Amino acid sequence: MRPRKGFPRASRHFRVRILDDVNAPRLLVIQPDESDPLGPLGEWLTAAGAELDVRRPFADGLPAGLDDYEGLICLGGGMNAEEDDNHPWLKDVRNLLARAAHTNLPTLGICLGAQLLAVATGGVVAPGEKGPEVGPYLVSKKDAAWTDPLFADLPLMPDVLHFHVDEIRRLPASAVLLASAPKYLNQAFRLGRCAYGIQFHIETTVEVVQAWAADEPELAATARPGVFETEALAQVHQDIADTWQPFATRFVRLAAGELQPVEPAPNTLPLA
Repeated sequence: MRPRKGFPRASRHFRVRILDDVNAPRLLVIQPDESDPLGPLGEWLTAAGAELDVRRPFADGLPAGLDDYEGLICLGGGMNAEEDDNHPWLKDVRNLLARAAHTNLPTLGICLGAQLLAVATGGVVAPGEKGPEVGPYLVSKKDAAWTDPLFADLPLMPDVLHFHVDEIRRLPASAVLLASAPKYLNQAFRLGRCAYGIQFHIETTVEVVQAWAADEPELAATARPGVFETEALAQVHQDIADTWQPFATRFVRLAAGELQPVEPAPNTLPLA
């Protein structure tokens, strides 16, 4: 997918410490695209006690390492996961994601972020063979999700929002599949003990999705009729909030050490 244009500059007010609690886990949030800000996900994370350091790598640069953070989140974007010619900083993002996965730093990749995490650890991302996946959908939990600290309490078929043309064609060798859908199998996965990728959005707002649809009319046309109407999107986002705000709270607890990750796997992640 190409970068979306014409989107208003994203707010960066999440870069300040929200709470006075000195034990609040500090999360690095990478925003690869101006058009995909943290949105309500930022509010859920800070309400759960996290301090967020939001970096736009195309403008702000990235930290050299992850020692100052208890967790990492990478958001979505209109570029491809290996479009380094146009976005040379993508390599640095992939390196940070690989380092986080290998060092068991709680990590969450969202849409493009999930694709970057997959590529960084030995997976394959390619244009979707079945065409774009766009609009509100349900994904289905796999057996492994029922014992996962983040996914166990999700409903069997949680609501999500898709807007992508690439797919995670092949997961890294040691990845555990946590959720699937009929069109594309690899919807959510875990690497190691606590690095997660989700091939969908949970951070959007009605306005953000409508801006994407206006900027990418050919992609929007592949969705079901009426899904981008304000009332329909408002209901979808309420359903997403009901399901995924508790998930965001659990991620903060994982980063804070209050929620235990899965037990170590006998094999290790492939080096990228």
